[in-house]
Amino acid sequence: MNASLSRRQLLGLAAAAPAGAAIQRTLALGADAPPPAARPRLAVCIDALFTDVSFEERPAKAKAAGVNAVEFWGWRGRDMDRLARIREELGMEVVGFACDTGGPLVAPGSAQRIMAPLKDTLAAARKLGCRQIIAQVGNELKDVPRAQQHQNCVEAFRAAAPLCEDAGVTLSIETLNVLVDHKSYYLATSEEGFRMVDAVGSPHVRLLFDIYHQQITEGNLIANITANIGKISHFHVADVPGRHQPGTGEINYLNVFRAIATTGFPGFLGLEMWPTVDPTQAIRESISLLAEATVERKQ
Repeated sequence: MNASLSRRQLLGLAAAAPAGAAIQRTLALGADAPPPAARPRLAVCIDALFTDVSFEERPAKAKAAGVNAVEFWGWRGRDMDRLARIREELGMEVVGFACDTGGPLVAPGSAQRIMAPLKDTLAAARKLGCRQIIAQVGNELKDVPRAQQHQNCVEAFRAAAPLCEDAGVTLSIETLNVLVDHKSYYLATSEEGFRMVDAVGSPHVRLLFDIYHQQITEGNLIANITANIGKISHFHVADVPGRHQPGTGEINYLNVFRAIATTGFPGFLGLEMWPTVDPTQAIRESISLLAEATVERKQ
């Protein structure tokens, strides 16, 4: 074991420690002590990790690994009341799940179709105390001009925005790569996603920046992230190639995490990855990596 690895492991242990110690230190400093700087936090996608156990058992696995926040994919057909009880018992957060959009948003009429399932999705979010829902736009329609498909998405998000604002929930637009994983998906580039965010003009409609997908699609990660951080609500994390844990591929995640932290981004980095090692080990390595990025930022 080399010195750098030992240091990273120690940082990971510190980052995963119970919150009680941090609260005690804050109280000891007194009421006039400045609040700690905002920093990104990790969440675990429980539809990607710990799939060897039941869905309801996965939040506890994430917590045992050192992460107190989870996200997942679809909510239909799952017991949200039970998940709400599990979340409360464990003292965890649910930080995101997929919005039922009623069909592809690229298609004509999506602004009308989204409304009823959106209301259902927001009701599920309310049960879970969740402040984010994630929307995919659907596959590209070959017989409809791209400009029209773009506008259909914008109109759907504009229709959704007032409901999200009233609920205190952010709708995160998801881009996906079309080169490897989702060959027919409409929205691949962050540039077009940011244009949608601008066109909607609501702080409750922003972009989910998936670092894995955007590295495949366009690269230039740090510049694209830092130039548009105000339009980003959430990140997904996995390495390229393979969608494994950070450190297995070509992305310099220490630098990417450091760049995100430097912006003051206070939200979540969702571990949506398929690790080459035990999931708990992969999560703890990611905790260590983020801790190193944020600690070095303060030196």
